[in-house]
Amino acid sequence: MANLDSLNYPSISDMSTDEAIEMLRQIRLSRRISTKPTKTTRQVTKKKVDPNSMNAKQIAELLKTLGG
Repeated sequence: MANLDSLNYPSISDMSTDEAIEMLRQIRLSRRISTKPTKTTRQVTKKKVDPNSMNAKQIAELLKTLGG
């Protein structure tokens, strides 16, 4: 059965202070860097509507959407 000694990782207690601090810094840095590429957001284009060209049904639907 495997144990911690069989992993062949150096112990922090066996390292010098500078080596241990550098190892911890590298571990923290590797956890902060995102491995996934960032997603780009799509730009939403708004459709302009002329209120004078709307019929009664469209106005009622708009008011319903707005909560009025």
